[in-house]
Amino acid sequence: MIINFTKMHSLGNDFVVIDLVTQSFRLQKIQLQRIADRKFGVGCDQVILITPPTRGDADFFYRIYNADGQEVEQCGNGARCAAKFFLDNGLSNKSKLIADCLGGSMVLNLINNGLVSVNLGTNYTDVMSHPLHNLELPKEIYSVATGNPHGVCLVDNLDDTQVSSLGKILTKNPIFPHGANISFMRIVNRDHIELRVYERGVGPTLACGSAACAAVLVGRHLNLVDHHVKVSFQYGDLIIAINPNDKTLSMTGSANSVYIGRFRV
Repeated sequence: MIINFTKMHSLGNDFVVIDLVTQSFRLQKIQLQRIADRKFGVGCDQVILITPPTRGDADFFYRIYNADGQEVEQCGNGARCAAKFFLDNGLSNKSKLIADCLGGSMVLNLINNGLVSVNLGTNYTDVMSHPLHNLELPKEIYSVATGNPHGVCLVDNLDDTQVSSLGKILTKNPIFPHGANISFMRIVNRDHIELRVYERGVGPTLACGSAACAAVLVGRHLNLVDHHVKVSFQYGDLIIAINPNDKTLSMTGSANSVYIGRFRV
């Protein structure tokens, strides 16, 4: 079976995006793992499957699979890439799209210069604080869900933070019965934070949109940031905004196509 795909990324968080609107087949977990494998497949953090909408007022549904083949609820960077893919492939000519995934519904706006904005609404939970009693770990972690579960730790120096080893421990903490993306946040000022992320089922990633949203929610909870925040990753920034009136959450950032190809499974 030959599968057409597009390789995409946002700030280095990379995806294999597959159209299941005009193509029809089923992918098993082992096939998803093979596609995501960076040595024996195409290679990506997540595989995204674009499928027809499940309700009348949505444009499409998308499914997200981490590199380990496990389906997850939400992916902010993936949502923006999915919207660009949907438009680039002639599946719509609208600049405003409504997309659904397991984590909920969102409105996507395609802006000039490759930027995509996504309005997540109020699809997030309250921030909860959890003390950590292992001396090798930060003293505290904050949990919040933005369609998928997140844990956020505040750190003073990201260069000295062992993202991979700490993330691997914290994602398995009983606080997160289904695992979680673990973020390490440094506050630069009230309008700017820096973030490094360990994604469940993937490992350290160069960027994560839903983690950026989670970090800003934690920052607002602690009154350390304002309502409009630049979140810096290693290769660029996302802009996260919380509307002070209706508390809706939005994210703006790049979505880039790298190449198109065909993969045999």
